[in-house]
Amino acid sequence: MIRRVGGPLGLLGRIFAILLLTVVIEFGASTYLYERSSHFSVREDEARRLAEHLVIARKILNEAPRRERPSVAEQLTTDRYLVRWSPNAPPPPHFAPALDQTRNQIVAWEPALADSVIRIRLSSPGRNAAVLGELQLADGSWLLFSTHELVQSLDLALGRILLALVPALALTLLGGLLIRRALVPIRILARATEKVGSADGIHLEEEGTGEVRQLIRGFNVMQERIHRLIEDRTQALAAVGHDLRTPIARVQLRAEAIDDDGLREAIGRDIGEMEAMVASLLAFLGGEGDPEPPTRTDLAVMAVTTIEEAQDRGEQAHYVGPDHLETILRRVGFRRALVNLVENALHYGQSVTLTLEETADAIRILIEDDGPGIPEDQLEAVMKPFSRLDTARARNTKGLGLGLAIVHRAVEQEGGQIALSNRAQGGLRAEIVLART
Repeated sequence: MIRRVGGPLGLLGRIFAILLLTVVIEFGASTYLYERSSHFSVREDEARRLAEHLVIARKILNEAPRRERPSVAEQLTTDRYLVRWSPNAPPPPHFAPALDQTRNQIVAWEPALADSVIRIRLSSPGRNAAVLGELQLADGSWLLFSTHELVQSLDLALGRILLALVPALALTLLGGLLIRRALVPIRILARATEKVGSADGIHLEEEGTGEVRQLIRGFNVMQERIHRLIEDRTQALAAVGHDLRTPIARVQLRAEAIDDDGLREAIGRDIGEMEAMVASLLAFLGGEGDPEPPTRTDLAVMAVTTIEEAQDRGEQAHYVGPDHLETILRRVGFRRALVNLVENALHYGQSVTLTLEETADAIRILIEDDGPGIPEDQLEAVMKPFSRLDTARARNTKGLGLGLAIVHRAVEQEGGQIALSNRAQGGLRAEIVLART
């Protein structure tokens, strides 16, 4: 039974709900933190203490004689604040807009300072700075003050920012996890698409949002249709192979009874061509329905065997390479590819050389002939199914033009690459590169 889960919200609605949830929670957390921060604000506390100290210092310095004010200012210095007196106006303060709020807070705590000129700035830019300021006295002289300790307001601001980022980052992570969970069925579907048409195809359970369930349902229907088509094609190929080979075998038997040697040989060649056409057609249309699993195979022995079979027929075939080279591949399919390449080389040339090389991470196979080669603009075209050339290599061509297409697909199934090129000294070179396993 197919299991169906998921709520009525679509994919877009679910993502919107997740984002809305994170925004609401983040807003509530930020508001809470903001309200809490007002209760332990160091800036407010420092502003209150500084305001009280300035009121007292201004009153005492205004009443003290001018000649005594420097010493009085020193007596007003505490472990928290440094106080000095100056008869002249100090240099204009540096622009420090962040401390305008501190000045307003000082005046708010001590309204008596509202009619005085107060300027506040930082001793230097950055976090390691002290608060400096000037307050104008009644006679136009100035009370200079500064904090002994480094200002803590910037550290507090940075701490608040980091503290506010904690829920935002946590909720972002939570939102990402929820979205990831919502997209799990899509990731499963993406992985399943790689197995469409293969023998181990899977039937997915319909789960997730409405759109995702509909997509999975369509995928399952599509996959079932593809598998039915593959099964029907396999059955049809089996029937065609049987129906064609049976009359071919009967014709071959009857041809043996012909007394005319020339006619018997001609009919035999035609029968051989028909058998080759049927074999290549069945091999190509077999496609991915081939159940052969990859196994560890001695590629060198396979290559030597292929060359020796050609030599037994009197062909000029040569092998160059190691005595043994094991790798993992589909033995029957890859042997068919080597045989096709060797037979193709012998068909269009007088001799063939199969070279096998290995490196630390790759295996290289070269099949070279001394035939007429292929025009450069058709080197890729001959790899396509049913491709036939109207050049010198097309002389006395047998089959349906599927030999190289079968080779190309067999190499691709092993995760390798094949390339054709014309040799400088004449002839064609087929190069196969496989990953070392």
